[in-house]
Amino acid sequence: MTRRTRARLGVLVPFTNTNLEPDMALLAPPDVSIHVARLGGYDADEVPDADQMAGLGAADMDEPLRLIGGVRPDAVLYGCTSATLTHGSQFDRDLGTRIAKTTGAVTVTAAGALVHGLQALGIHRIGFASPYVGAINDQAIAFLGENGIETQTRADIGRVLDNDGQGLLTPDEVFELAMRADGPGVEALVLSCTDMRSVETVDRLEAAIGKPVICSNQAMMRQVVDLLDLAPARTCGRLLAA
Repeated sequence: MTRRTRARLGVLVPFTNTNLEPDMALLAPPDVSIHVARLGGYDADEVPDADQMAGLGAADMDEPLRLIGGVRPDAVLYGCTSATLTHGSQFDRDLGTRIAKTTGAVTVTAAGALVHGLQALGIHRIGFASPYVGAINDQAIAFLGENGIETQTRADIGRVLDNDGQGLLTPDEVFELAMRADGPGVEALVLSCTDMRSVETVDRLEAAIGKPVICSNQAMMRQVVDLLDLAPARTCGRLLAA
């Protein structure tokens, strides 16, 4: 029996996230279908701090994995960056191995994809920005450091955002946040969070600073393209043009 599409991407997305799915639709290569299962393990009404995101990363995924496995995906994307950043690199790798073993698909995690994207462009020194609370930014910088990425500058959002607030940041607000992360010695900007509207700002930022910009959702798509030998549908910064 012939499949309708060349490849199927399964996406595991936190249940309050509203921007990952539209970004995947924008970035998906031709003849690729997107299939989504939602993840719980955190309180939608609480601030997504380090404890909440660590809880998401450690949550029972048996049912979401069973459901996403039902479409026989070629790749599965774990679509929350902070959920594994808060646990460290080994946890991130182990989670990817578990998902791959359960679903039979190649697996990409959002945190791991940032590292993959930076390595693909030969980047070692970055400016970092996110909508996270400060403690998660500390953990994110440590995670990247474990993978040979040195953070030169950092831009915190400057206020506490709930789950809705992170997703409601406008592209202009994301642009302004990211610009504060640029500085001397910075080879590229990293925008971390699958629910932040970074994909819509990448080209504008690269034009403004003359450097690559890597964000969570764009990086996941780059790694999927590499793993499945696909052609990107849309250029989103240098990472999807390389």
